[in-house]
Amino acid sequence: MKLRPLPIIITVVVSVAVLFGGWFFYRQTTLQGPLQKIVSNYQGVNNAHINITRDQVDLKLDLKPNVNLADLADKISTEGKSVVGTRTLKFDFVDHSSDKLNQYWDKAMFSVAEAMENKRYTEIPVKLQDLAKGTGIQTKAEMDTKNVYITLTDGSSSKFLVLPRDPGKMGVWE
Repeated sequence: MKLRPLPIIITVVVSVAVLFGGWFFYRQTTLQGPLQKIVSNYQGVNNAHINITRDQVDLKLDLKPNVNLADLADKISTEGKSVVGTRTLKFDFVDHSSDKLNQYWDKAMFSVAEAMENKRYTEIPVKLQDLAKGTGIQTKAEMDTKNVYITLTDGSSSKFLVLPRDPGKMGVWE
């Protein structure tokens, strides 16, 4: 029996195309598509890029300054529960910050880290507002069972921070 290389190569190429094409189609229609729709339809989201891995859902978000970050995270977790499941949500935001906001955050970071380390989460909004007096910066801090969400705005500039409440994963210093 003589093996002919052309039919073997064609069979391998077609098999690989069907397997990976089917997996890509499944991923787009069953996983990323519904989650993309939830995020994109949320008021205040300009653009969203989603990457789903085995352990986490990476969200690269371009947000307007007035978006309610904690509500967005809750909506993703509840409406996208079939996709998110036990995966962790990892947020990455398009930077619309300014030097003024970055300098403010450099000053506020220590107070926030101290409050989180001591599990005195109610101090976070108070400290942020005290430090923002007279600067024109608006602050908003919210929390759920997993994260503390901080929004800093100054006109059209904004800075969004998601800080895990788990001390081992403290993201304040990032």
